[in-house]
Amino acid sequence: MKVEQIYTKCLSQGSYYIESNNEVAIIDPIREIDTYIEKAKKNKSKIKYIFETHIHADFISGHLNLAKKTNAKIIYGPKSETNFEKTIAKDYQEFKIGNVTIVAIHTPGHTIESTTYLLRDTNGTDHAIFTGDTLFLGDVGRPDLSQNSDMDNRDLASMLYDSLRNKIMILNDDVVVYPGHGQGTSCGKDLSSETIGRLGDQKKTNYALRENMSKDQFVNEVLDGLLDPPKYFPSNVSINKEGYVESEDVLNKNLNAFNPSEIEKLIKKDFTILDVRSADEFAKSHIPGSIFIGLDGRFAPWVGEILEDVSIKLLLIVPMDREKEAILRLSRVGFDNVHGYLEGGIQNWIESGREISSVENISALNFTKNDSNQTKNILDVRSKSEHSSESLEKSLNIPLPELSYSINKVNFTDRFYIHCKGGYRSMIAASLLLSKGVSNIVNITGGFDEIKRFQS
Repeated sequence: MKVEQIYTKCLSQGSYYIESNNEVAIIDPIREIDTYIEKAKKNKSKIKYIFETHIHADFISGHLNLAKKTNAKIIYGPKSETNFEKTIAKDYQEFKIGNVTIVAIHTPGHTIESTTYLLRDTNGTDHAIFTGDTLFLGDVGRPDLSQNSDMDNRDLASMLYDSLRNKIMILNDDVVVYPGHGQGTSCGKDLSSETIGRLGDQKKTNYALRENMSKDQFVNEVLDGLLDPPKYFPSNVSINKEGYVESEDVLNKNLNAFNPSEIEKLIKKDFTILDVRSADEFAKSHIPGSIFIGLDGRFAPWVGEILEDVSIKLLLIVPMDREKEAILRLSRVGFDNVHGYLEGGIQNWIESGREISSVENISALNFTKNDSNQTKNILDVRSKSEHSSESLEKSLNIPLPELSYSINKVNFTDRFYIHCKGGYRSMIAASLLLSKGVSNIVNITGGFDEIKRFQS
């Protein structure tokens, strides 16, 4: 028996490859499926089942294309509704993979169809659970993503309490927990940075699994402090339910190089310029009005959070030889409407004599030496929990996902200094403000981590 976690850092997402006696099951594949096919081919094995823990909201699954290319059966839990052929597992239904067994355990709460898959080894011993977004390490899945008007958040949270207590916590402490996400996802509040654990440890350390916790306590604590889900989530749910084109087709359609003149014409037709270079490169020079979200970060989820509408028409400013990567990573969250990229990158734009913009940066060192005691205008774009835990005195906290809706509530006539934790989110914020005509801003490079270091 072989179990492998395939972790996509950009999505903070874990998919799983399970193999026994040359038969394979894949759990929660991402849209780019070559990795799973190549692993099976290398081991001379056949992918038999594709198990989905639920209908995902935060990324596009690879279930349909993987099934098409391998003839594997797609398995969902009870109450799953989709527009394609699949098998709906009954509660506790068993599926054989070589010499091991996978048991579908219906665990509603995160969503109505959420299902945990229990892996039993060749001896019939409970070995591991693949919990999707039902149980994370340190947290549980948010129960506010239902599209069912008959249920509210408290209804689903109550279901989640019952699922955890009656179906998961009864398993042995040594059972391995393989969650759907790790730290960084928007599907929970406070996940661990670890992505593999033991159920016994979660019973001891996970706040939502406290032995003496009542259902009302659980519901209140799980719902407390939840931010609104990202606005691209419903679109991803629809895509995962209804279907999509293959990644290869997205790439073939979108891998188009445009010269500066063509880019300029497309900008006038309401195309959005998405600059995916580094924060430093964007700060030095960028096309006016463009939005920065760098590839070398949690790229795809932030694209979803900031741009929201998966149908938005995009043009890319991208580092050399990373065009394919950018297009494929955008497709992971349903942003397939990329029309192309600037040929020759920003240098070509500059050499053509066209206008460029820049972002004023200040190092954390210089800020702490010269400016920190002289300004009251500090914008902290970290999350509310980060800000409440530790922050600069009198700083204004507007979490990055809320910034676009709060610009008109802040008087930006005075000079504002922007920071996040490390500098990635603050540059996104700077680009958003600049695109809205707010120019009197300074980005603090290195963010709060560096500020703290120089203040100590």
